[in-house]
Amino acid sequence: MTAFQNIRYHTERALLWLISLLPLRVLYCLCDIIFPIVYYLVRYRRKVVRQNLQSAFPEKTEAEIVSTEKRFYHFFCDQFAEQIKLFSMSKKQMMRRMQFTGLENIRQTAADGNHFIFVMLGHYGNWEWIASLQYWLPEIHCTQIYHKLENPVSNKIFLELRNQYGGECIKMKDTFRRLLQLRSDERPVVVGFIADQQPKWNAIHHFTPFLHHDTAVFTGAEQLAKKLGAAMLYAHVTNPRRGYYQCEMQPMTTDSKAYEDFQLTDLYFQMLEQDITSLPHIWLWSHKRWSRTKERWLQRQQAAKDNKQ
Repeated sequence: MTAFQNIRYHTERALLWLISLLPLRVLYCLCDIIFPIVYYLVRYRRKVVRQNLQSAFPEKTEAEIVSTEKRFYHFFCDQFAEQIKLFSMSKKQMMRRMQFTGLENIRQTAADGNHFIFVMLGHYGNWEWIASLQYWLPEIHCTQIYHKLENPVSNKIFLELRNQYGGECIKMKDTFRRLLQLRSDERPVVVGFIADQQPKWNAIHHFTPFLHHDTAVFTGAEQLAKKLGAAMLYAHVTNPRRGYYQCEMQPMTTDSKAYEDFQLTDLYFQMLEQDITSLPHIWLWSHKRWSRTKERWLQRQQAAKDNKQ
């Protein structure tokens, strides 16, 4: 980073750390004040959120859509406060607020000889807090795949927050090389994949039914699982009350090579859809998830073929 970026990094980090010293209940009170500003005045991505909700839940009334929309924005503000709290949250407080169940599925899978255990999750609940899984599994090397942020200051801050639990962040482009290196690790390796993003055009290989859309999806986790013989689990997240999350590790397969291509990807999205349908407001509705349609993708594929002839 440049000298200016270093100054900005230390300034932002110090400011966020000071804010994080406030109790969460105080931060949530601030969220209650900020919510109407974000929703009614700033109207941050309101059009995108409304369109996503309407197309994902065509059976819902307008009143139900608006209710879910408001709950999402309130949760969105809460989540921002929860990220700030990470700067000073103790291990004890984190383990009280972010709890895991089904860990015996990971331990048994490792005991059965699976060196790699892939955990599939989405932008659902507080995915940043799920990185604290390492606290619960000290005998296992926990890692997570991440996209490098364009802003170097934000990237450094987020990496520090995610690495503070003792796990390891792996750049997406370095995933396969790093996992090959970890084959020699004495401890089994858990790899977390947040796999519900929209892939770029050149990374689209498969579409799956998801929330009433034919949805372009990433298939890299499944492909890696087959290459490495990894087991796969799904992180089923619930939000029983404000500021508290539970994550149940649900088995998907211990033999990924036995599945046809894309079956495990489809299964992941089916499980994620069930969670979103049951508690929709804690999914990230503010991103343009369905802007790359199958029809447009097929047109691009045909145009590429025509250009080669």
